[in-house]
Amino acid sequence: MGEREELARRNWWRARRLRYNVGLVVTGLCAFALYAGIVLAAPTGDPQAPLSEMPKVTGFTTLFQGVCYLLAMAVANVLYGLGPFVERVLEPRDVAKYRSYAFSAGFWFSVALPFTIPLAVGLKAVSAW
Repeated sequence: MGEREELARRNWWRARRLRYNVGLVVTGLCAFALYAGIVLAAPTGDPQAPLSEMPKVTGFTTLFQGVCYLLAMAVANVLYGLGPFVERVLEPRDVAKYRSYAFSAGFWFSVALPFTIPLAVGLKAVSAW
């Protein structure tokens, strides 16, 4: 593999990193809004009820979750950075098709993952009603 191909590979992945990160930011905000909506909508009557164990939305928890999400985005970007390396190791026959599939699969997995938290909290709320 020549230097030109290596540069083309890195540039292809680099050109899509902003789109990937915008997707992560938008997803994080949407997932947190959904999470907060579920938590705030959950009834809180009987302190002995399972919903009394529901998480709370406070300034501290919002800040904490924001910092944790930024760390998760950093990890996601490290994994994204492996794209050119994995492509070089696999040496796909149809590079364009591989790149399209790999980027799409990684992107959609990454934007779906933050919704697992509101999903878990929502399932807990629904099971307690």
